[in-house]
Order: sequence, then structure tokens, then C-alpha cells
Amino acid sequence: MFFDPMYLLFMVPGMILAAWAQWKVHAAYQEASRIAPASGATGAEAAAVILRQSGLRGVEIEQTEGIMSDHYDPSAKVLRLSPDVYHGRSLAAVGIAAHEAGHALQDAQRYPLLVLRNGIVPLASIGGNLSWILLMAGFLLQSFNLIIAGIVAFSITVVFQLINLPVEFDASRRAKAILSEMGIVRGPEEIGEVRRVLSAAAMTYVAATLMAMLNLVYYLFRAGLFGGSRDEEA
Repeated sequence: MFFDPMYLLFMVPGMILAAWAQWKVHAAYQEASRIAPASGATGAEAAAVILRQSGLRGVEIEQTEGIMSDHYDPSAKVLRLSPDVYHGRSLAAVGIAAHEAGHALQDAQRYPLLVLRNGIVPLASIGGNLSWILLMAGFLLQSFNLIIAGIVAFSITVVFQLINLPVEFDASRRAKAILSEMGIVRGPEEIGEVRRVLSAAAMTYVAATLMAMLNLVYYLFRAGLFGGSRDEEA
């Protein structure tokens, strides 16, 4: 269980996609960071315009620490932007800020998948942490019941990733449409750069979902439920 070559065989496709997605994000972000929008807006200003013109009055915009730490907090109704996005006057900054504002719009409109995702977050967090303990104990003790309990707990994480994927794609779709409609991003070249940044970022969520699913398939295989054998040495 501590080193299983079969695990690498299962995970290599996900690892390759994750590495490619990270490279795409870095390349797209670096390129779009060098281009200022014709509107001259910073990320924070773009988010403020989107929220104001969409009628959202109760959402705050704050600067947060870290790199690529941008997120929308539905419990506090706060949109938190990293320094480069908050102050940045670039297509990368306004694109990322608009994506997070898209989550605020989802929240205000009670977008069903966002509501479901927010509801499952505590279970996914507990299940993700508990699954490793149960799986490790199950394989070490050769306890099929503990392994199954670990698989069930980890499955919650996979469900969360599957729900999260369309939520993120929808937020990016909203961002691209709103930036163009409100004149924050103008012309096909600017829209194209923002689209590349958001599309690259979306691939990181696809990679995370694939990694979670491959992990689940591997655990099922190890438990003898997906082509493996329970008689194999744990």
C-alpha cells in the first residue's frame, strides 16, 4: 500500500492532464497579464461594476493574501481577490475577477448546482480527511469493511468534484458574456485573451475531477470491486 506501481498506472493520465493544465494556465495568465483592457479597469473595479450593474448590493470586495487565492465566500457574501487581481489593470485580472463575480451572481440567483455544492462542502471535507485514515487502516489490517467505508467516504469528494465542474464552467461563461456586454473588455482580441485565461483555468478543474475519479477507480480495483482481487497482498 505504501508504494504500489499499479497506482502510478492508474494516475498517470490525470497527472499528465494536470501538468498540461497548469502549464496552460501559467502561459495564458502571463500573456494576458501584459495586456491592459481598453476600459482601464482593475480587477476590483471590474468586479464592482459587474456586481453593481447586476443589482447585487450586499456583496463586498476585499483584497486577500496569496497568489491565485481569488474566491467568492457565499457564507460571508464577500468576493476576495489576490493583490495582483485586485489592483491589476490587465485582461488576466479582470477575467479572474469577473469569474469570481460570476459565482456571486450564481449565489444571488440560487443557481441549483452552486446550492448543492455549498451544501456538500462540509461532507466532502470530512469525507476527504476520513477516507485516508479508513483506507490506510483497511489495507494495513486487511479489513474489507474498513476499505469499503473509506471508499464510500472518498466517493463524497468525487461527487463534490463532479458537481463543482459545471459550477465553474457556468461562472466562466457568465464572466465572458458580462465583460463584453458591460464594455469592460472590448473587441475580439481582448475577449479572446480573457477566453484563453478562463478556458485554461477551467482545465485545472477538469484535471482535479479526473484525478479524483482515477483515485476512486484505483481504490475499487484494490478492493477487488473493479477488476482487482481481494486476495492480493495489501
